[in-house]
Amino acid sequence: MTEKIVVGVTEAPVTRRAVDWAVRRAAHRGQQVELVSVVGGAIGAVGESSVMATVLDAHRHMLEAEVARAASSGVHITTRVVAGNPVNVLVEESANAALLVIGSDYRGPGSGPARGAHGIRVVAASHCPVVVVPDIDIHDRTGVLVGVDGSPVSEGAIRFAAAEADRLGEPLIAVCVWTPVTAPRNAAMVYPELYLANMQRTAEENLALSLAGLRAQYPDLVIDERAVKGYPAAVINALAADAKLAVIGTRGRSAVARFLLGSISHEVLQRVATVTVITR
Repeated sequence: MTEKIVVGVTEAPVTRRAVDWAVRRAAHRGQQVELVSVVGGAIGAVGESSVMATVLDAHRHMLEAEVARAASSGVHITTRVVAGNPVNVLVEESANAALLVIGSDYRGPGSGPARGAHGIRVVAASHCPVVVVPDIDIHDRTGVLVGVDGSPVSEGAIRFAAAEADRLGEPLIAVCVWTPVTAPRNAAMVYPELYLANMQRTAEENLALSLAGLRAQYPDLVIDERAVKGYPAAVINALAADAKLAVIGTRGRSAVARFLLGSISHEVLQRVATVTVITR
């Protein structure tokens, strides 16, 4: 597997946070970083070539400034400026990357959705895990949060999260969210205590099975297991608001649905609360 981290670079202020995150991880793991800036909008109009030349040159200078800013890290950083469709270019780049890092200008509740359609499509179609970095200061936060549901996709997320928590010296917060069967709003529904207790117990057992073996693999890792009643996306983002990193899995890519995310991962990214990794 390649050890290259690809970062999608734009003029947005959050780009600095995305580049910094990628460079720190690369420095710690001995990886390389490639900064990619995509210039879209070209249609081949008469006189467009001179405009594109000027714009491409401006993007090169932008990337050079980022390389200079990260020079003290010691990380090997390369740059690429590409003319094309941003989604397609970044998805193609992800095929030869260990991680794809993109920024989000989301700044918390009240600031609008985390990503527009382009960002969601990049995450959904990527060949490698995608790291979404919001424009939020996470310096004083603790913990690596991972969503657990017992699926093979969840197992991949757990492996990634455990490795990151161990690398960062942070506790691993493993959360399994269970949701009672939904009744119509006008139904006078009272859930039996036995049903609720069994749902809680099932979630706790699911956590225990999913995390089995982690303590032997990472003997110094602190693992905080939480089985929580609620709606998954809401619970994950509420807990992620205090975490340094969140990791969730999404189903694989298919020819028909490769631009679609699972509902939970999509909703998490709409209100992304910390640096969030989407694995497969």
